[in-house]
Amino acid sequence: MAARRIAQSSINWSALAERVPANQKSSFGAFKTKSDIYVRAVLANPECPPQIDWANYKKLVPVAGLVDSFQKQYEALKVPYPQDKVSSQVDAEIKSSQSEIDAYKKASEQRIQNYQKEIAHLKSLLPYDQMTMEDYRDAFPESALDPLNKPTFWPHTPEEQVGYKSKEQLEAEAQGHH
Repeated sequence: MAARRIAQSSINWSALAERVPANQKSSFGAFKTKSDIYVRAVLANPECPPQIDWANYKKLVPVAGLVDSFQKQYEALKVPYPQDKVSSQVDAEIKSSQSEIDAYKKASEQRIQNYQKEIAHLKSLLPYDQMTMEDYRDAFPESALDPLNKPTFWPHTPEEQVGYKSKEQLEAEAQGHH
């Protein structure tokens, strides 16, 4: 019975270390140290147990049949390799999360394209230090001051305008109507 032997760690520690946040580096280092100690302890033992010289024991032990009984029991003993009961669950979880990952990637690519369009638009504009108020109004009509169509009072923030109501006032009015 040849047990599975670990030739080397199947974990890519350097790739894993790149993904560990800075605040968890010490925990990661401790985990890697424990793993290395365990692998060294496993590799310190021989792959197969040493062979027992049953003939020598039969000569030395005076009780007839005792060594034969031990030999039969020893050879009948099989230590099973633990069954892998978790890998299928991990694979299923990976498959179920893969659709979420793909959706996130697709949404991220869309956001990147939108941001690149915004950047291209901003680069196509005049530099802010060269813009006049009219240039700014043409480039950003939603945030520009428009004294003819939408006159505002200084400092031109929503809170300082005539008829402005805070969220609290709007909520109080909404509750007063109920």
